[in-house]
Amino acid sequence: MDSIHTSSGKAPLKGIVVLEFAHAVMGPACGLLLADMGADVIHIEPPEGDSTRRLRGFGTGYFSFYNRNKRSLALDIKSEQGKYIVEQLVQHADVLIENFGPGTMDRLGYGYEALAAKNPRVIYCSLKGFLSGPYERRHAMDEVVQMMGGLAYMTGPVGMPLRAGTSVVDITGGMFGVIGILAALYEREHTGKGQYIKSALFETTAFLMGQHMAYSAITQEPVPPMPARVSAWSVYRVFETRDNETVFIGIISEKHWERFCRAFAREDWLNDPRLATNNDRIAQRAWFLPAVEDMIRSMTKAEVIRRCEEAEIAFAPIARPEDLFDDVQLNQGGSLLTTTLPDGTVTKLPTLPLEMDYTRFGLRRNPPQIGEHTREILQECGLSDKFIAKLSEQGVIGGL
Repeated sequence: MDSIHTSSGKAPLKGIVVLEFAHAVMGPACGLLLADMGADVIHIEPPEGDSTRRLRGFGTGYFSFYNRNKRSLALDIKSEQGKYIVEQLVQHADVLIENFGPGTMDRLGYGYEALAAKNPRVIYCSLKGFLSGPYERRHAMDEVVQMMGGLAYMTGPVGMPLRAGTSVVDITGGMFGVIGILAALYEREHTGKGQYIKSALFETTAFLMGQHMAYSAITQEPVPPMPARVSAWSVYRVFETRDNETVFIGIISEKHWERFCRAFAREDWLNDPRLATNNDRIAQRAWFLPAVEDMIRSMTKAEVIRRCEEAEIAFAPIARPEDLFDDVQLNQGGSLLTTTLPDGTVTKLPTLPLEMDYTRFGLRRNPPQIGEHTREILQECGLSDKFIAKLSEQGVIGGL
């Protein structure tokens, strides 16, 4: 197999211009995927900067991660001059992304109908809380739809709904936006026309719940949360080791079961008729799983991992986010990009998890400073340096 190349990276969307009116996670995540794939994504933020830059707590990393490979235009889009600039940009744009509150873009004069009149080829992607329907005017956030869409119920123990440990719906909702954009770009090749696309958090959550809804329909029983479920596999859980560490082990075929028993020197289990099949082992879980727990607890984490590797079965040590910086697979496989963040921090962050023609997607631009590219973008619009300076004096633009 050819080696993986990451230095310059693939850029299949080179030449596609994207205007991003976005903040927080969902919109910027959508833009990030397009930017990583080579599109020229212009992140339009207020002259004082995107409010996401100032978030703390779990929001500290939002801007730094979701805005690499983009250019920043700091612009007061509510001003008359700002509206003129947006209209100039739209005439040359292929895609527009927005994740503002319901009705905001229309109120500002930047709705789909208004901008499509300026450029019928523009693909306009709105990222919202809800698709068309009774809820569509509601505001929503990732955590809200995790609660109302069943994900929090499925994640937490019985009676303790718990949001997932990352902005999973924001991210996947942004991904569905990208899927729609790519499909619209393909369709535009045949029709010559752009179109309006909408992706939403609640319906994304419902899609993620599809397998559980099907389970409910088939069994006609309430769906248990994941911590209370009876797994489809007899060994498929987290185990404690002798050195107070934890390892997940999953056995998903009879061949895996045979290799597991041999690697852990438990031929007695392999020859026990009570444990002959996966379903037999599930039926015997009352005594069988405690026996597996005792065996794993007698070994160190390193020994358990060694035996699992020998058995060629699914396993995983329980990692923390900070452990990923030193992960051998991520580092040697080209999955981490050395990135300089807006505050000067130099770190490694995950690249797009795809390979195309044995090539990974690289870093072309670090996450931008506020309005870092304002001047060059306005010059590309044909504005003179004198006019740009005047806009700066009036507070219409920032970053100069």
